[in-house]
Amino acid sequence: MGILLSKIADTLYTAYSFVNESKPCRILLLGLDNAGKTSILYKVKLKENVCTIPTIGFNVETVQPAKGLNFTVWDVGGQKRLRALWHHYYNDASGLVFVVDSNDVERMDEAREELHSIMQDDNMRHVPVVVMANKQDLPNALSPETIRDKLQLSEISKQWYIQACSVKTGEGISESFLQMADLIKRNECN
Repeated sequence: MGILLSKIADTLYTAYSFVNESKPCRILLLGLDNAGKTSILYKVKLKENVCTIPTIGFNVETVQPAKGLNFTVWDVGGQKRLRALWHHYYNDASGLVFVVDSNDVERMDEAREELHSIMQDDNMRHVPVVVMANKQDLPNALSPETIRDKLQLSEISKQWYIQACSVKTGEGISESFLQMADLIKRNECN
């Protein structure tokens, strides 16, 4: 067990070092409206839950999900009329965190269409993706495996990872950003 933890720590340290020694990491935080993007951003930034309102436009924050790891996160509003503007933010993105409301079964097809549309853009073709399956604390939340299938993640020809999370409880939030650091490291090394 100690050896496994040591290997995990070494991997994460290497990921942190790589991310911080190269260009600043610009992370896009996208997803449908009401998925919890802004709440996640401020949970990572302030380490507490904050009351948010729908994002009209964008929020930009530098966050430190772990010691020595810094990301500039662009949280862009997810309302339908704002999604048409997402492509203006794609240039120079190091990673994409796509947030899904795990409890909103009715909109999974819409979320899949938006995610696949993002990934078809020339600026995003090689950008690693972390899907945050948010609101896992709700009783009818879909499992990450079900969301993976509904979003057809296996069709994405790049590095991706799905993480169960709940901004309300904090579960899975920091893990998502640590995984993003690891994916960026692997993506940059290839």
